[in-house]
Amino acid sequence: MKKLLTLLLAFGLLGSTVPVFAAEAQADPIPAWAYGEVADIYAMGLTGDEIYTDHSKPVTQEQLDKMTQVVADKLALLEVEQRSSDGSFVLDTTRGGVLNALYMEALPYAFAEVDAGPVEFLSSLGVVHGDGADLALDRPCTLLEAACFANRMILALYDQQNAGSLGLLWKAEGNGNTLYLLGSIHTDRGNLYPFHKQLRDIITGVELAAFELDFNSQEGIDEFTAMQVYSDGTTLKDHISTELYQEVVDALTPLGMTEEEIALFKPWTLANSFTSLSMKDESTSDNAMALDLYVNAKASNAGISVEGIETYAFQGKIFDDLSDEYQENYLAMTLSMYLGMDAAEGLSEEERAAYEAALKEQDAAVDRWMAQWKTRNTEGFANDYPKDEIQANPSDELNSKLFEGRDPNMIAWADRYLKQSGSHTGIMTVGAGHMIGKTGVVQGLKDLGYTVEVMPLP
Repeated sequence: MKKLLTLLLAFGLLGSTVPVFAAEAQADPIPAWAYGEVADIYAMGLTGDEIYTDHSKPVTQEQLDKMTQVVADKLALLEVEQRSSDGSFVLDTTRGGVLNALYMEALPYAFAEVDAGPVEFLSSLGVVHGDGADLALDRPCTLLEAACFANRMILALYDQQNAGSLGLLWKAEGNGNTLYLLGSIHTDRGNLYPFHKQLRDIITGVELAAFELDFNSQEGIDEFTAMQVYSDGTTLKDHISTELYQEVVDALTPLGMTEEEIALFKPWTLANSFTSLSMKDESTSDNAMALDLYVNAKASNAGISVEGIETYAFQGKIFDDLSDEYQENYLAMTLSMYLGMDAAEGLSEEERAAYEAALKEQDAAVDRWMAQWKTRNTEGFANDYPKDEIQANPSDELNSKLFEGRDPNMIAWADRYLKQSGSHTGIMTVGAGHMIGKTGVVQGLKDLGYTVEVMPLP
């Protein structure tokens, strides 16, 4: 059980370095007026990758149905008083029809002014603007327009209810500078999106956004990609047991990978992918956008400078330097996590019970961390995340690499930012495990004399 739990530490310590197996579609330019909305649209799963290629095409009924289902699920989470929702509206894929469809999802709830009617209600929320004289309700609605309408409605109603994920967020100040410290858990789970307006405004109001990695660096991504595969003429089959190799192939081929593709990857690459896959649940959006990638997209789309504290090569080396034996065991353990009880075949009744308990505790731990993240329960997370315990017993090959030297480098980066002349505001988003504990960024900046406090709740 303890071994399974320690494998989860990476979700509070590493940038989102898991490989993307499917090729990304070539992006079409998104109109400038929608730049600020694309990150939320994608994170909440209102559309998929087609938003980048088909945004100017008319929205289809299937796409609209997907959006309204997302809207319905998000509004249900607000737990607003329910009421009678009698009403009949024309639902089609014109702009007016899309607004009617979205309004129908709000109508069952006692939102302020919801009885005003679809156009009036949604206009009051800032969902639809038109050109100042005409809302063009009869014109076919584009995919991008429909997605923006749905996104604006969700955000407006969440803001109205003072709702949304708050994040593990601290504020460090010194020399006239401000640096927000956002601890990341590198996954999408527990209905993470949307973020609270306070956090969204902080992200888009800074001058610089720093992450463990510069997610916009194609050179870094290419370097990391090269590290994940064999270049010496060998394949995965040459480095792990025949039995484990077949189990990996059997697990990944249903996801659309061929055996030839699977064989190219090193064990640690596939192990990280299985860990990522095992963290998803029914609350994960279709796009599974890890929260640090969302923050990066939100900042980048707002024209904010982005910087990486570490490099892809550095993080890749953490795994690439693991011994062959450790990599094989790491892959076997993470595959078991991904398969769940399907991996318990052949175990004794006692072993099955212990394994099932370990899987349940794994899920419970992640659920707790996500709940703590969403409510800004920094004390609860610090007490629940076993960083200091692991550091006191650094016998595990991977865990020692996850911690060694990394907190001091992050503290040094934050110190340089806060020391600069002038008055600057930035945000630093790194694994939440780096923020807490005796060696963490929060304590390290306090030790240097900076004022560091948990950001007050809105």
